[in-house]
Amino acid sequence: MAMPARLKARMGTYVLKQKLAGRKKFPLLVELEPLFACNLSCGGCGKIQHPASVLKQRMPVEQAVGAIEESGAPMVSIAGGEPLMHPQIAEMVDELIKRKKYVFLCTNALLMPRKIDQFTPSPYFTWTVHIDGLRERHDASVEKEGVFDQAVANIKDAQQRGFKVATNTTFFSDDTPQSVIDVLDYLNDELKIDNMQISPAFAYEKAPDQDHFPGVEQTRELFKKAFANGRRKRWRLNHSPLFLDFLEGQIDFECQAWAIPSYSLFGWQKPCYLMSDGYAQTYRELVEETDWSKYGRGRDSRCDNCMAHCGYEPTAVMATTNSLKESIRALTDV
Repeated sequence: MAMPARLKARMGTYVLKQKLAGRKKFPLLVELEPLFACNLSCGGCGKIQHPASVLKQRMPVEQAVGAIEESGAPMVSIAGGEPLMHPQIAEMVDELIKRKKYVFLCTNALLMPRKIDQFTPSPYFTWTVHIDGLRERHDASVEKEGVFDQAVANIKDAQQRGFKVATNTTFFSDDTPQSVIDVLDYLNDELKIDNMQISPAFAYEKAPDQDHFPGVEQTRELFKKAFANGRRKRWRLNHSPLFLDFLEGQIDFECQAWAIPSYSLFGWQKPCYLMSDGYAQTYRELVEETDWSKYGRGRDSRCDNCMAHCGYEPTAVMATTNSLKESIRALTDV
């Protein structure tokens, strides 16, 4: 696995402490959305469909940090929208790092040249750049030419400055095993990305493009073929082996979205960042007052085609920590 040894140890200790304390529901990572505005209009994204009055809002640093501290999560993924549009984003990152939180700043990379001098390399900080395929495919996904080349140039600049850089790639129904292989080979072998996250697309209700979200069987077939011949073992994928097994249909899990919750301008989103059934004011309220039995495949039709990491990676992580065999496998193999 690509996860740094320090972070592996931190997460292992954290999960053990939660279990010893008798907590059945706790966060592994918080998806923090301090704004919804973006400088791109991607067809598969439902975030920028909010009213203009909402898109103008920016979460105060104190509110963002307070929510993360209240949850107790050791990791934070700052997304949006485009977080580099937030005027205090560097201060937000600094405050979280001061509290020893591992911060992953998700970005389309276009604003990195203007903002990168505000950040300092740290073992607690990683740029996470969204790359949805090679040049033609990525630019089509974000609906703007030239974005891929700009992102690659800015990734290389960040690497030269000593930053850790990860990528996040979403795959849609028109992807093929070869398109998966091509982009992961490029990111792994040519760009030398520190680690890569992958996810099948989820059908956002407000996404402009509703025609390219894959179903469960299509997703399993896609990754089964892409992972064949031992390919997944050489890619620096930032996922547990069991989650990769899940993607290719070797094992099935129940959703545990409470472990990767979303906190946005509206509060803690129920039940996850992909669906919106209301908001809680605290993480504890989210956990205790959400009827989790209502969600998941076979329970809510909106969940039927979901295989997103926010719901199923946590289940894979919990299953890993409950098994000595899987724990060893996570440390040594994928």
